[in-house]
Amino acid sequence: MKIAAVSDDGVTISQHFGRALFYVVITVEEGQIIGREIREKMGHAHFAGEHHHGHGADPRGHGFDPAAQSRHARMIEAIADCDVLLARGMGAGAYESLRQAGIRPIITDIARIDDAVQAYLEGKLEDHPEWLH
Repeated sequence: MKIAAVSDDGVTISQHFGRALFYVVITVEEGQIIGREIREKMGHAHFAGEHHHGHGADPRGHGFDPAAQSRHARMIEAIADCDVLLARGMGAGAYESLRQAGIRPIITDIARIDDAVQAYLEGKLEDHPEWLH
């Protein structure tokens, strides 16, 4: 199993999926962490020159229009082999894009990556989709 976390420093989980600088990918076998790597992540800065639709472009809100879904897909490519993504915040469109890609997004209040991974492995990590924006 591979668990990805968005991060800006390699230690803590970023508060925003789209703005995070990179992914920390934790490999787990038989309940034990056996590997850790940093992967590049596309983010809002990579898409600065692209046209962005407003919140009204899709009845579901921000992040669901085709252009946003395309951006999310490109952000997710780097973690296509992961089962879970940990973040401390993200938009509803990104959350749904991850789900459609077969990656379980979890919005957590736990800041440290290692603590959140341990809570996940123990079945104690709560998802807070009510915090989606």
